[in-house]
Amino acid sequence: MARAARRLGAALGGGRVTRTDLRVPRWATTTFVGSTVLDVGSYGKHLLIRFDDARTLRTHFRMEGSWRVFGPNQRWPGPIHQIRAILGTEDAVAVGYRLAEVAVVATRDESRLLGHLGPDLLAPDWRPSEALDRLLSDPDRPVFEALLDQRNLAGFGTIYACEALFLSGVLPGTPVGQVPDLASVVEAGRTHLQRGAQGTSANTTGDPRRPLYVHGRAGRPCYRCGSILMSQERGEWRRLAVWCPTCQGGNA
Repeated sequence: MARAARRLGAALGGGRVTRTDLRVPRWATTTFVGSTVLDVGSYGKHLLIRFDDARTLRTHFRMEGSWRVFGPNQRWPGPIHQIRAILGTEDAVAVGYRLAEVAVVATRDESRLLGHLGPDLLAPDWRPSEALDRLLSDPDRPVFEALLDQRNLAGFGTIYACEALFLSGVLPGTPVGQVPDLASVVEAGRTHLQRGAQGTSANTTGDPRRPLYVHGRAGRPCYRCGSILMSQERGEWRRLAVWCPTCQGGNA
């Protein structure tokens, strides 16, 4: 999300809005035309576009959403029915595809939308002790599911949950309270999330030819030991956990 915020900020920041189209019933008549984009930020998986009229456009990608930037006269690829938001200036047009959530709020009230979230992994005032307290509040919960719960800490997605657990040698189904060094798992995810936010794509191996150890590689050999990677949908969101039965020590 930080990468998306940086890209949108570079394209729209300081620009005067010439076009608005929010294709969501509640906000269909909302316009930012005439306003100036002050900045684009993120908190966890929420992207925040702030305007000089004291309003904020908040969007959430979930698993499939994205913002794409085009030139003012450039054609946008389809399918058109997947476009949920359009924001244009004289120099660029940002198009939001498959956005799971779109909302407009007074900038001073952003906390009303974000207040339920845990500490942001990428925030300058990152609070690891609060994140650990939230995770350990339910010690029997599988650690993979706990990491993905944005109420515990904001910013972990399936990629970094899988990779952090692999790098820490912890099975996804391990109860949070039984993880030997929970702080190191969180820090591993945070470190690679920070690196990913500065690059163009996620990379936890350091090798651009094979950027991820386990995520997206179910059924393939582990880069470290050669064992076949295992996978299982877990939690209420049915997110796919992928792990190495040898490096992480088990089948669950």
